Amino acid sequence: MTVRILAACGAGVNSSHQIKDALEKELKSRGYNVSCDAVMVKDVNEEMLSHYDIYAQIAKTDMSFTPKIPIVDAGAILYRMPAMAKPVYDNVEKIIKEKGLS
Repeated sequence: MTVRILAACGAGVNSSHQIKDALEKELKSRGYNVSCDAVMVKDVNEEMLSHYDIYAQIAKTDMSFTPKIPIVDAGAILYRMPAMAKPVYDNVEKIIKEKGLS
């Protein structure tokens, strides 16, 4: 089973792609089949999120709806410091295990 993750940032070009690449690389090294997409945060809506298992946001975003999937604050990955990124990866792995996505 492929775990589908959505990453979003302001422009959907830089930060979200860095998070996407980092999540895919780290979680694959942990043995998970992961596919991550990167988009502009303004495009995130309930319909879009319904196609994903986890939402990796860069910063807390005030949405007009309550997401039905787990949200992970992934901004720390951008600092490229293993000590800051590891808790994010661990949190995503915990969600995968808890939801039986692997």
